[in-house]
Amino acid sequence: QVQLVESGGGLVQPGGSLRLSCAASGFTFSNYAMSWVRQAPGKGLEWVSDINRSGNYTYYADSVKGRFTISRDNAKNTLYLQMNSLKPDDTAVYYCANGRRGFGSWGQGTQVTVSS
Repeated sequence: QVQLVESGGGLVQPGGSLRLSCAASGFTFSNYAMSWVRQAPGKGLEWVSDINRSGNYTYYADSVKGRFTISRDNAKNTLYLQMNSLKPDDTAVYYCANGRRGFGSWGQGTQVTVSS
């Protein structure tokens, strides 16, 4: 069965950085586009980023463009989200999914809190 396990969240100061990981199992990881979505208090659900199967094409929401970088390591069945220049508005539960725009299965999520 599909399993997606997010990790790497935590408390960080504004302007800081954090790297999220998503460990995937139960499907052929390299055959799927992957994505990150987030749910922030007072803002609902928001798509964050997509990456294609090979990792050579990436897409970002305007709110994170230039600050976040999505990547993947198909040999390790792992998806990443490098988050730099973090803002309080980035505070949310972050989920990975095996499909574009949050399509498909989600993990349990990891909490990111940006606060001074």
